[in-house]
Amino acid sequence: MKLDVHVHILSPEFIRDVTRNMERDAHFKMLHENPKSKFATAEILLENMDKTGIDRSVVFGFSYRDLGMCRESNDYIIDVVRRYPDRLTGFAVAPPQDPGTERELIRCREAGLKGTGEIIPSAAHVDISDQDQVGRFTAVCRELGFPILMHTNELVGHYYPGKGKMGPEQAYLFAVQNPDNKIIFAHWGGGLFFYELMPELKKSLQHVYYDTAASPFLFRPDIYQAARLAGVLDKVMLGSDFPLLSPARYYKEWAATTITDEEKAGIWGNNAARLLF
Repeated sequence: MKLDVHVHILSPEFIRDVTRNMERDAHFKMLHENPKSKFATAEILLENMDKTGIDRSVVFGFSYRDLGMCRESNDYIIDVVRRYPDRLTGFAVAPPQDPGTERELIRCREAGLKGTGEIIPSAAHVDISDQDQVGRFTAVCRELGFPILMHTNELVGHYYPGKGKMGPEQAYLFAVQNPDNKIIFAHWGGGLFFYELMPELKKSLQHVYYDTAASPFLFRPDIYQAARLAGVLDKVMLGSDFPLLSPARYYKEWAATTITDEEKAGIWGNNAARLLF
C-alpha cells in the first residue's frame, strides 16, 4: 500500500468563502493570502491520488486557534472518511490548550478518526517544549491511541510564510517528555533526525517518526542519504503537503538518490502502515 501521511483538504463551502475564512484565523491567512495559494477538496485529492499511485492518504484540515473552526474542519474530515473509507484516513485538529480539546478529540475518535494533526504550534500559540502547555493534550492522545502529527521547522535558512520557531530542540523536548506517545514530526522534524546519530538520542526517540512534507522546498535530495546514515530511513514517511506539492514531486527526487527499492517502499507506505494500521 502506498501512503501519503500529510494532506490538507477543505470543504467546498469553506473554499467558496475562503476570503472571509481567512479573516477568521490570522495564521491561516498568512499561509494563504498569496493569490496563487492552492486549496483542495477530497475529490480533488482523490483525482491526484489516482494519477500518482497513492492508495491511501491521511487527511486533515488546518491548525486553527479557534476550537469552533477546528470542529468545522473535523466535521468535513469525518464526512469524507465515511464516504471514502478505502482511500482516506482522518486526523483531527484541535488547539492543545483549549479547555474543549479533550471532548473534541474524543468526539472525533468515536466518529472514526485515527490521530491528531497537523498541529502547528505557531497557529495554536503553544510552545511544545513546555509540558505545562501540552501535557494535558498528549495525555488525551495517549488514552485515545492517537498518533500526533506535529509541525516543526528548521530554524535557519530562508524565510517563508509559516516558518515557525519550534525546531529540533523543542521537538526533542516534546518527544522525551512524552515517551509513550507516537509522534510524527512533519518536515523532517526541522532536522531533528540528524541528532539520532547521537546514541542517547537514538534510544530516547524510538517512538518518533518523520515525514517529508515540503522537502523539495527545503533540502537537496541528498537528505534521504543523510537519513540513511543517521539510521532513521525506517522511520521516514512520505508526506506530500498536498495541495502545496504533489507526491509526483517526491518521486522525481527519489530518482536522484541512491535509496534502494526496499528503502523507497518503506518511505512510500510500509513505515506508515506499521504505525497507523
